[in-house]
Amino acid sequence: MIFLKLIVTNLRRHRIRSFISIAGIAFSVAAMLTVVTVLQGAIGMFSGILSSDSEIIVFERNVSDLFFSNVPEAALEEISQWPTVAHADPVLFGIVSSADHPIITCFGVTADDARIRKAAWTAGDKLTFAQHSDDVVLGERAAEFLDAKLGDHVPIGHGVFHVIGILKTANGFEDGGVFMPLSSAQIFFHKEGNSSVITIKLRNKDDTALFKNTVKARFPTLIGLEDAEFTRSYSQFRILKATAWAVGGCGLLLGGFGVANTMIMSVFTRIREIAILRVCGFSNTQIAAMILGESAVITLLGAMLGLLIGGCLLYALKLVPALHGYIDATFQPVVSLIVILMALITGLAGALYPAAYAMRVRAVEALRFE
Repeated sequence: MIFLKLIVTNLRRHRIRSFISIAGIAFSVAAMLTVVTVLQGAIGMFSGILSSDSEIIVFERNVSDLFFSNVPEAALEEISQWPTVAHADPVLFGIVSSADHPIITCFGVTADDARIRKAAWTAGDKLTFAQHSDDVVLGERAAEFLDAKLGDHVPIGHGVFHVIGILKTANGFEDGGVFMPLSSAQIFFHKEGNSSVITIKLRNKDDTALFKNTVKARFPTLIGLEDAEFTRSYSQFRILKATAWAVGGCGLLLGGFGVANTMIMSVFTRIREIAILRVCGFSNTQIAAMILGESAVITLLGAMLGLLIGGCLLYALKLVPALHGYIDATFQPVVSLIVILMALITGLAGALYPAAYAMRVRAVEALRFE
């Protein structure tokens, strides 16, 4: 108890310095939490596009991005007839531009696709989808930024399309996208006879391994992965995750330097005090523990404050209309725990040199220190 009071007393004696270190850790933790959560939310949204009423994704092997994947119609026709398959839905992904909107995601789908069948249509009738080649359905956000309503003709890329419906989804990418009949999308993106992926729903999940092996044997250029397996292995997702943790780690490293600077200055200004503690019987271990304890308190306070700031920032981002569906403000316990542990390790690492220096202080020489 006395040891803890000594740590608190030392921190209170240098309030401004301690507060700056706490703030440095707090903003580093908040930045890391925000970046990681936002990017993981984006990955989750994109994964949700692929796993709509499906369990397995079939796409071209060794492609860097699904926009470059080509799955031939012959493969779709054969796979859809396999006894293990309940239904197989082709999806073609494309990116186009429109006036004042440089990027619009397009989905080429069939009328049987779950996105069309199960969507909440705010305008139009799902039964009219894919009856004409120039018909499109807009996500609610896409209708907003294109300033389009049911029956309008809107320019998308190098074409003009007739809006036959508007649907609302919880997925930000889909809600801001354009849904075209698959045949129209194939012509529009010059991918006749191909789709980007096939999403598969099996009759029995126990047939997953059999299905994947059959795909590998029958179509060497294609690969079938379960939704979770795809999320773990897809190169773009790995890059996003690595980027998030790298950016957050750099922020924590800067916060750790702030803690190290605080502890070094604290030790240098308390040389005589440390010498007195040594004369009073404090061992090297106790001196080091005192310095590391001060660093741990600073780091933990900063981490807790950072979690609060990060949570508020995520909640604020979720309220921004333009980001609707893209931000998942759910506090993930695992991510929060990892961030706290990384902050604590960084803070303690920053206190190692000051602790080692304090342990080398010789009482006789320190008492003469000015």
